[in-house]
Amino acid sequence: MQTIYQINADEIDQTLLESIKAQFKNKEIEIVVSERDETAYLLRSPANRERLLRAIGDIEENRNIIVPNQEQFQ
Repeated sequence: MQTIYQINADEIDQTLLESIKAQFKNKEIEIVVSERDETAYLLRSPANRERLLRAIGDIEENRNIIVPNQEQFQ
């Protein structure tokens, strides 16, 4: 059996650990911790990938840049 938990490290607590222990009671388990790459998730959709890569190209070529009126932030 395999279970994937996607959780913020700050949210790991005793309750989560007890849940894992109960789910895999009396079984040897392997715990692998890796940082999620949000970019990979966003690039999975072909349409989203195209839009993001086009936006990156726009920034690199300094085109289609919108600069808001800075006075509104003061």
